Amino acid sequence: MKTIELTGVERPAPNVVLGLMRIQDLDDDAVRTLIRTARDAGIDFFDHADIYGSALHGCELRFAEAMRLSASERAQITIQTKAGIVGDGPYFDFSYEHIVESVHGSLRALDTDYIDILLLHRPDALVEPDEVARAFDELEAAGKVRAFGVSNHTPRQIDLLKKSVRQPIVANQIQLSITHSPTIAQGVAANMQGEEQSLTLDGGGIIDYCRLHDIAVQAWSPFQAGFFTGVFLDSPDHPELNAVIGRLAATYGVPPIAIAVAWITRHPARMQVVLGTTNPERVSGAAEGSDIPLTRAEWYELFRAAGYRVP
Repeated sequence: MKTIELTGVERPAPNVVLGLMRIQDLDDDAVRTLIRTARDAGIDFFDHADIYGSALHGCELRFAEAMRLSASERAQITIQTKAGIVGDGPYFDFSYEHIVESVHGSLRALDTDYIDILLLHRPDALVEPDEVARAFDELEAAGKVRAFGVSNHTPRQIDLLKKSVRQPIVANQIQLSITHSPTIAQGVAANMQGEEQSLTLDGGGIIDYCRLHDIAVQAWSPFQAGFFTGVFLDSPDHPELNAVIGRLAATYGVPPIAIAVAWITRHPARMQVVLGTTNPERVSGAAEGSDIPLTRAEWYELFRAAGYRVP
């Protein structure tokens, strides 16, 4: 498993992460099998959010109940969680009170003394950076959160936070897959008149901004064709792409899911792929894409097969 360095985080981070938003209804054995499979594949980084589950902190609690980690076992893994989405509505809340309350709830649910990384979950249009800074300072000083990041934020939204927040922003978790990659595709077709692909939709280049500021890009929904429109793997809607994926999978001796992961991890922006599956076989297969050395020609062939323009 290939690892990356996250600013301010002591443990090396695998470039494939297991997201646990769907474990609410799994029994203890299923949760433990899923986590053990991930660990065997080199994944020791687990992604949560307070909003995941049938009730607030539901998946965090399910994880803790099933795993019952000892202090030494807890020290061997990285736990990331998120705060900011309020289910009633929904709406977003980056107030000091909400951030602190959410973290305390996550600590109780996860049965841990600290969160390795806390992400702000989707931008709050009413954010007050000073309140975020106050919450981060208090949580860091108390040893309850060790590092901080964001999710789905544009460059300018990150800059606004950094106006007051003194901690490094270590990660930005965004939707990204071969077929859903406007943050990459815009740069490829920049300044092409009449091309929708050339339009800047992310506030000025999320990927390049994160590279410039040593912020890791975490790719959620790495197999989704679009915004929750179904997966592209084996989909009859993407015959050309799946033909290329199948050929490359045979070339590298891996399952097709590994090629979909490799397209993301091949990018030099220190990307982490956040898996959302509860299928242990898919976890193992995806992990094989961690360090597949796709050539530039192969990477761009997948990009073109996904429907993007390469001038």
